Amino acid sequence: MNKQETYYLGKVVKPFGFKGDLVLFFDVDQPEEYTNLDGVYIEINKVLVLYPIESIRLNGNRATVRFENLTPEESLKLIGKELYLPLALLPKLEGNKFYFHEVIGFGVVDEEKGDIGIIETVIEYPAQPIFSIKYDQKEILIPIIDKIIQKVDREAKIIYINAPVGLIDLYLS
Repeated sequence: MNKQETYYLGKVVKPFGFKGDLVLFFDVDQPEEYTNLDGVYIEINKVLVLYPIESIRLNGNRATVRFENLTPEESLKLIGKELYLPLALLPKLEGNKFYFHEVIGFGVVDEEKGDIGIIETVIEYPAQPIFSIKYDQKEILIPIIDKIIQKVDREAKIIYINAPVGLIDLYLS
């Protein structure tokens, strides 16, 4: 499994007790969807290694986990490591909801300006994420907020927006 086939789930935070249990932080909106995990991938020396889960107890965005066949000493070496799951395990989103990785390469059509380019990346700022759109050797930055996103057409790979008046002009002048 390579990293491009996975998504970031969270990280190993700290030990729990003395029997090798670990506390994991799940960086997700709905942690309850992960109560029955069989295993997770942990990045060790830039390689994703599957760690089967023996037991898991969820408490909000944190879970206490015991991995199979891992001594307490071995479990301590995982603290601070990142957790990943295969993209196939992501819950499907519908309507105007989307995962950032899934819209890279989508076209963007503004209600007023028409086709304004292709999403190159999503910049995740603390205040709000932003589309970085490539248009004719220029970059257009559009905030990702419900008020702007009008429709997500997954089949055509197009996101329809209604950008605030003058925002796109700032980048094209």
